[in-house]
Amino acid sequence: MGRTREAGCVAAGVVIGAGACYCVYKLTWGKDEYEKAWDEDEECSDTSETGVEPEVVASDTVGEEPVAKLQGESKAKAEVSLELESGPAVKKEAQLGSQSGGGLEAKAKALFNTLKEQASAKLGKGARVGSISGNRTLAPSLPCPGGRGGGCHPPRSGGRSGSRASGKSKGKTRSKSTKAPATTWPVRRGKFNFPYKIDDILSTPDLQKVLNILERTNDPFIQEVALVTLGNNAAYSFNQNAIRELGGVPIIAKLIKTKDPIIREKTYNALNNLSVNAENQGKIKTYISQVCDDTMVCRLDSAVQMAGLRLLTNMTVTNHYQHLLSYSFPDFFALLFLGNHFTKIQIMKLIINFTENPAMTRELVSCKVPSELISLFNKEWDREILLNILTLFENINDNIKSEGLASSRKEFSRNSLFFLFKESGVCVKKIRALANHSDLVVKVKVLKVLTKL
Repeated sequence: MGRTREAGCVAAGVVIGAGACYCVYKLTWGKDEYEKAWDEDEECSDTSETGVEPEVVASDTVGEEPVAKLQGESKAKAEVSLELESGPAVKKEAQLGSQSGGGLEAKAKALFNTLKEQASAKLGKGARVGSISGNRTLAPSLPCPGGRGGGCHPPRSGGRSGSRASGKSKGKTRSKSTKAPATTWPVRRGKFNFPYKIDDILSTPDLQKVLNILERTNDPFIQEVALVTLGNNAAYSFNQNAIRELGGVPIIAKLIKTKDPIIREKTYNALNNLSVNAENQGKIKTYISQVCDDTMVCRLDSAVQMAGLRLLTNMTVTNHYQHLLSYSFPDFFALLFLGNHFTKIQIMKLIINFTENPAMTRELVSCKVPSELISLFNKEWDREILLNILTLFENINDNIKSEGLASSRKEFSRNSLFFLFKESGVCVKKIRALANHSDLVVKVKVLKVLTKL
């Protein structure tokens, strides 16, 4: 009967030990296995959504497990082997307990302590899954399409390894719907090591290098950088002469024909800075009609149009090349009516340049203009627009008197600028209504114009 009782005690101890092992497994390894399965799910979804498979970087620690996948496959085998190895130890412990005369409770405690020590020794090896995941990052030197260096994506090692080290499950807070969408990188522009910075002040040999690059390349990105560099250097008078002497004006001006609006804008900006020099204007006048045509037909109020208008304004400051643009007077007044605030101001500056040349008066007042142009004399407009339109009216009125055009009113049509400003009388009524304007500067300008009528 004694042997039967001891066998029963051993069987009960094995059952209690198996239960303890299962509890330890669920509290430690089972949680790690759940987190591993969750992370593998997320990584698979990352691969399927972005199309980029992250690179696995090998660990530098000696003796560390090679990959997390092999650990997951061998975990069940290790569990079975642990239980098989613990069998003789359990029996031996039970026999020692029976020989010492301890009761059933003492034997169960001794068996439980033995199993607990073995589980603790196994857990003391470290969180292998966390350490492998902590090293799984993208290579930092991956080229970024359209970028200027560095990796496309930030490393993902910190967040996951940190959450596992804390021992708290983040399963409830993780949601696949909160992931940022895959970034769409621009493919228009690639990397290019331009020899200079765009704001560098270059010497004559360096300017020659930039002009050679601009002349030989068809890459829009390189063209843009070269044009900005030349435009910034053309702001200095000594470089304005150098670029002209190096034959840079034709090299820059050939890009007026390009279809890329960004390139055309940078071309006009560079030519605009060069046109401050009188000798450069003699070179640029060859392209002034082409610039005018493109400015009138490009998208309304665009950056290309504003850059073209600024270039035309600089080219008409003197009287030498104004006659080259006289055919575009109707287009200028149409743009004055249709454009936004900034376009109106720029086009009025251009027209004022023509009104300051009495020789251009006849062609200017004979062109057809929209009758809605009279609305620019309303007090709702800001100071700058009102001052410009009053200056335009004042100059035209003075030129009509000086050129003796008032007596030849029959040669001008009812749709002409002459009839709108001089014969209709509507314009004068609008100006007199501005005499009570709240802005003192505008009021003074109105009084000056009224005294000349």
